[in-house]
Amino acid sequence: MSRDERGEANAVGAGDAVATDPVDDATLALLVEVAGTPKPGNVDRRRDLDDLRFESFLGGAVGARPGLELAAETAADGNSADGNPAVGEAFERAVSGMAARAGTNTQFGCLLLLVPLVRAAADPDRELAPAGVDAVCRATTVDDAVAFYRAFESVDVAVDDPPPGADDLDVRRGSDAEPALRGRETTLRDVLALSADPADPDRVPDRNAQEWTKGFPRTFRAAEWILTDEGPLSDRAARAFLGLLAAEPDTLVASTRGTETAREASARAREILEPDEKDPNAPIGDVTAVDADAVHDADLDAAESLADAFVAEGVNPGTTADLTCAALFVALRRGAEVAP
Repeated sequence: MSRDERGEANAVGAGDAVATDPVDDATLALLVEVAGTPKPGNVDRRRDLDDLRFESFLGGAVGARPGLELAAETAADGNSADGNPAVGEAFERAVSGMAARAGTNTQFGCLLLLVPLVRAAADPDRELAPAGVDAVCRATTVDDAVAFYRAFESVDVAVDDPPPGADDLDVRRGSDAEPALRGRETTLRDVLALSADPADPDRVPDRNAQEWTKGFPRTFRAAEWILTDEGPLSDRAARAFLGLLAAEPDTLVASTRGTETAREASARAREILEPDEKDPNAPIGDVTAVDADAVHDADLDAAESLADAFVAEGVNPGTTADLTCAALFVALRRGAEVAP
């Protein structure tokens, strides 16, 4: 089957009912994401980082499962008398389980994206589509925000300082921020909106927060790349990772290494994605401007040297890996398979 034929077949199947369990697909997405290689600067099946190992991510995926199961269960029952989804509690449980099994923070950002996606996928009254996931995020409560803050007590997470006037909402305060959250009546979506669109134009936005507040545009776009690609699913994930990184600077790189380094990392990925581009530093714009064929044709052999360089330089586009994981989940729900 040609790539075009495969893309048509997958597109036809995208809206069909999926018999697989969303928790199984979320767990598989976590596993396939870390198995994809090369994903420059990230742990994959061929390379570890100094403080993170491949098997730690496998443990994290297993440990997170009870939280993902809670996200799916609340699709039917809710977590309170008014039926609000227990998104925050599910996320906190997933992070706690991940940390206990992995011994460190392996997939905090992945779980932040997966929990509302699983919630939407498991809800018979919602569709796993931007509008359905956006509805889940908009339904979050102050209790969800409090649980989200408690999750930061389980692991160390690299985050930027809060915006001006929101010091009492610094996520690094953990459960100590509960009075401020309740006093301000701040929902989980409200919390993430604080970092989705920073006032400083030179600051790289939190891409995961933007997903939460804008209907998961990167997730669903990258899922299309995966679905219309061919070959092993882990290779398709690696190519989607390159497409996401080439499109926009990575939040984690910006937080840990600075905005300029984050932009340079995207430019270096873009050179692999568009080797004939005369000005590789010219920004693509956003994920919607990335050509799917360029992603499908990305040279993974060429990406190997970039992967080694990023590891040596300590450049870790972890937020891009989070988005890749979320895209894998959507692709699996829409018919992508690990079978040959």
